[in-house]
Amino acid sequence: MPAKGTNMKTVSFLVSLSVLAVACTSGGSVSSESSTTTAQDQPPESAESVTLLTHESFVLSEGIFETFTANTGIEVELVAAGDAGTIVAGAIATAGDPVGDVLFGVDNLLMQRALDADVFQPHTAAGLDDVPDRFKLDGDNRLTPIDTGYVCVNYRGENLPDGTDTLTMDDLRLPDFAGSFVTQNPESSTPGLAFLFATIAQYGEDGWKDYWTDLKDNGVEITPGWSEAWAAYVGGGQGGEKAIVNSYASSPVFEGLFAESDDPTISTIMADTCFAQIEFAGVLAGTDVPEAAGKLVDYLLSPAVQSDIPLNMFVEPVNSQATIPEDFAKWTTPIATPLSLPPSDIAANQARWTQEWLELFR
Repeated sequence: MPAKGTNMKTVSFLVSLSVLAVACTSGGSVSSESSTTTAQDQPPESAESVTLLTHESFVLSEGIFETFTANTGIEVELVAAGDAGTIVAGAIATAGDPVGDVLFGVDNLLMQRALDADVFQPHTAAGLDDVPDRFKLDGDNRLTPIDTGYVCVNYRGENLPDGTDTLTMDDLRLPDFAGSFVTQNPESSTPGLAFLFATIAQYGEDGWKDYWTDLKDNGVEITPGWSEAWAAYVGGGQGGEKAIVNSYASSPVFEGLFAESDDPTISTIMADTCFAQIEFAGVLAGTDVPEAAGKLVDYLLSPAVQSDIPLNMFVEPVNSQATIPEDFAKWTTPIATPLSLPPSDIAANQARWTQEWLELFR
């Protein structure tokens, strides 16, 4: 049964997302969550309501939207369904006649596809001047950057050959590290896809396939998804045998925060492998409440919400006025120059690149 407050149009959207998830073989389950939070002094029944569509990994502290409602009188209905690819596909399918008002979770791997489908309408968010230009990938402000994270290769130095102080992407090709590296299939895994893009950004069209051929010859293990790769990693705590894994820049944060020891051994980030992922929010074109939707986007970019992001979603805020929690900063490796590709290049070439990768591993 749909959650209270979920209208039939939203139910139809969620059913459509279920079909899309199966068709895309995303492997993720699809569910809906609808919650409306209000201040203690409830606004009148005629108060505006904004529906926020997100992926299922969207998490903020309890009560965060109560503050927004108290300040604006606007209630927030949260609908979480599937992964980022699924919600973007659903938004494209309903472009111009959206089932929500704001969408959070489209990233730089998917944004061009959504922009080309006219999913979003322009909105210049309050606080955008406090966001570094490197995060502003849409010059028309249809998408507002909200957070950033990095897919990076992780390793444990004590499990590498003696005398190895640091690792680079090129080192993964060397016989000294044969059979040590595990990554994911880019067709079925977002971090796997990001690492494929990292190799393309690093070696270009003329060199990335040669790099992957070397990895294959050097015994790289390919898993369907992140969890299988982490389990194979010696740092996963599950008896894994791999010394090097493609994961996230925030993996050491998890290790540090949830370690049983007071002096835990933390993975090292291979900085030259890090590929930037930026998540955006946008006002959906065709919304009946564009002003209220814009206010919600503004709120997501506010220092209060931005400071709440790191320890809930284990990614970094983009607003320079946000506060990074000490527990997060303690285990974080700054990524000064992450790898990236233009979103337009990703949209134009992703299918071909993935197919060429699959042909290498047949």
